[in-house]
Amino acid sequence: MILLVPAPRPMHKARMTHPDIFDRRLRALRRDRMMRRFADHDFLYRAMLDELLDRLADVQRELPEALVIGCPDGSARAALETMKKKVICCDPGFLAARQAGGVQGDEDALPFADKSFDLILACGTLDSVNDLPGALILMNRILRPDGLMLAAFAGAGSLPRLRAALMAGEGDRPGQHIHPQVDVRSAGDLLARAGFAMPVADGDMLTVRYGDMIRLMHDLRGMGAGNVLASRPPALRREGLAGAMAHFAQAADPDGRTAEQIGVLYLSGWRPDPSQARPARRGSATVSLAQALKRKD
Repeated sequence: MILLVPAPRPMHKARMTHPDIFDRRLRALRRDRMMRRFADHDFLYRAMLDELLDRLADVQRELPEALVIGCPDGSARAALETMKKKVICCDPGFLAARQAGGVQGDEDALPFADKSFDLILACGTLDSVNDLPGALILMNRILRPDGLMLAAFAGAGSLPRLRAALMAGEGDRPGQHIHPQVDVRSAGDLLARAGFAMPVADGDMLTVRYGDMIRLMHDLRGMGAGNVLASRPPALRREGLAGAMAHFAQAADPDGRTAEQIGVLYLSGWRPDPSQARPARRGSATVSLAQALKRKD
């Protein structure tokens, strides 16, 4: 049985609270708005989910009870249920959660009791959570011992063409239109600090090509990836937008399409358990490194 409990945002010792980086209300609203035509803009979610499912297929443990975080459609639930798993869905958006028959909640305030799940599959939302370290700590806590967390989200290196175009359009005083981005090294450190065993962070770069900047921005809005920063700048004026579009078009290939990139981070980690293999104790080797590398005649 999965127990739902009130889950306040995690508080850490000797840590002061700070204003949210992202607007939680706007984030949920954008998630709800995307639901109408998400299937027309789901290429990034589809690529991330397919990779996560491929990685899960390599895992030998059964992991019978699963939590899906980020459920804009029923594909993740359907795939896991095909694997004979019991699935609960959670999404920052009310409509997305309701459509999936799940619960609404932010990743840094998950409403589940400790040790509720064997598997957590978080797809496409962790790039805009306010407290990413706290979210990872909570995910670790609600996993059962030897449970697995798999996550994917947009990270460092994403949208360089769009970023450059928006900066060019705004001139001397550019605003922050694109979210801060996490790189692979930072993600790996966060996994370890959250207490995951065998943490792994790696990345991939997805290239998409657009005939104009507006179509790219339309896709971002359609997948719920628009700007939800709490301190987001005002929208570009007509002159600035025209300048940004021209700058984006200048980077086009001979066929008139501009190649944009989205960096995707993949994270995995296990809830610690005594049955897991552990690295040898430091100093316990019986052969020195020099002897091991010494060439034999």
